[in-house]
Amino acid sequence: MEAKNILILGAAGRDFHNFNMFFRGNESYNVKAFTATQIPDIDGRKYPAELAGKLYPKGIPIESETSLEKIIEKDKIDVCVFSYSDVSHEYVMHLASRVNACGADFWLLGPKKTMLESTKPVVAVCAVRTGCGKSQTTRRVSKILREAGKKVVAVRHPMPYGDLVQQQVQRFAVKDDLKKYDCTIEEMEEYEPHIENGVTVFAGVDYEKILREAEKEADVILWDGGNNDLPFFKPDIHITVVDPLRPGHEIGYHPGETNLRMADVVVINKIGDAAPEKVEEVRKNIEAFNPTAVVVDAASPITVEGHEKIKGKRALVIEDGPTLTHGSMTYGAGVVAAKKYGAKEIVDPRKWAVDSIKETFEKYPGTGKILPAMGYGEKQIADLEKTINSMDVDIVVIATPIDLSRICKIKHPWVRVAYDLQEIGKPDLSDVLKNIQKAKK
Repeated sequence: MEAKNILILGAAGRDFHNFNMFFRGNESYNVKAFTATQIPDIDGRKYPAELAGKLYPKGIPIESETSLEKIIEKDKIDVCVFSYSDVSHEYVMHLASRVNACGADFWLLGPKKTMLESTKPVVAVCAVRTGCGKSQTTRRVSKILREAGKKVVAVRHPMPYGDLVQQQVQRFAVKDDLKKYDCTIEEMEEYEPHIENGVTVFAGVDYEKILREAEKEADVILWDGGNNDLPFFKPDIHITVVDPLRPGHEIGYHPGETNLRMADVVVINKIGDAAPEKVEEVRKNIEAFNPTAVVVDAASPITVEGHEKIKGKRALVIEDGPTLTHGSMTYGAGVVAAKKYGAKEIVDPRKWAVDSIKETFEKYPGTGKILPAMGYGEKQIADLEKTINSMDVDIVVIATPIDLSRICKIKHPWVRVAYDLQEIGKPDLSDVLKNIQKAKK
């Protein structure tokens, strides 16, 4: 049979994994191209021959998803494979309609074809949307397992935005490793908290190789998910975090609903910040879509060292970038802190935004009066710094997972917001992790 022509629709992460797991070396398919969206400046390059395998000696081009119909026609595409995350079900089907209107099939690859099996116990922490509190949940799980005497190695969902060959297998054990791999702000936000806790992190492009390297160092593999994507490794315990500040999103976004349905444990986070009726709506959806899941109630209380500096001040609030952009949150811990500690005003950054930061606001107009900490490259980091320093404010409230002042030279006084997961009542995460805690090394 003639090989089917394939177009993989992606965003520099799940797309590469799907290719590696299902299409690489498979002569029944001819992957003509990847498309790219969500992340700035990742199209116009190639998935390199060194990673693509012997069937692709010239590599595979990565083109903008905006040219979808033209690519399908030009390359005589038979099948488009959807391979990114944190989009509404309606978005997915609009994209499927575009593909079908061109005559091509539209595929979603499932866990059986894309999950690797580990020789070590795997705990996966995922979410139904970006910004649910996955990172603090992952840190909490890590702490519980380490206190039980387990050597935990975290494997992070991919964010390979640079040299893909160099990023094939990345290992982060000390902060200098972040410089070694020219990490973006988004990468540092995910890796640095683990490193500060003494946990080695692996990430990259080829997750078969990454898993085998991680297994050499670990008693337990901790899958630290990205966006609302599914785990790349088959979990022994699958934990999914939901957000009652966005009730209904747990059943309205892809592949977050799949994470909800697959979960062994569902963590309802931010209970202290959400209205009781919204928490109840989320509970009812969990009961309807996954009635056998163990439900853990939790909050993410904030702490601010030097919080007295905020009172009566005109504040710029900086939050995690992806949470505000494709996560569609209109506020986060920074806004909560600014209001709690008496800021006179949260200053709208949009009139001061420059270049790529201005473009971010134009692409995501719902972001509102908060500055997303975008930093997918040196130019964007420079634009972020210029935007911050040009603003007429008294104080900057930084609610990013890393110390942004280490990346940007901020001329204004600033404070940092910290937040950790705190379970409420029983069962808690220690209860659901007992079998992993007791497993022999």
